[in-house]
Amino acid sequence: MKRMVQWMLVGLLLVTVAGTVQAQSDRESRLRTVTGHVVDKDDAPVAGSVVYLKNLKTNSVRTTIAGDDGTYRISGLDPNVDYEIHAESGENASGTRKVSSFDNRREIVIHLKISKKKE
Repeated sequence: MKRMVQWMLVGLLLVTVAGTVQAQSDRESRLRTVTGHVVDKDDAPVAGSVVYLKNLKTNSVRTTIAGDDGTYRISGLDPNVDYEIHAESGENASGTRKVSSFDNRREIVIHLKISKKKE
């Protein structure tokens, strides 16, 4: 009888671990990514520009630096949170764009045009 209870506990533990792993995998599969290009008013890439992504739920800000071709990528975004994104280079900045939690795409493409002085 004691051995049967031990095997039942081991089985329950395995089911719990498997469920936790599956839940983590499901959550990660729903995370979103924002990609795009940072360009100037003449549509030329702005290498080295800083892209700011603000989580509107926590007010935390993540940054990344655009590559030589102006591309950027920020991944691991919570699908249930709204974000604001903009880019800066020197004294200039792009307008602020929104990433809505109602947008259900996993990969969102937002191109940012730097064309005005920072506020």
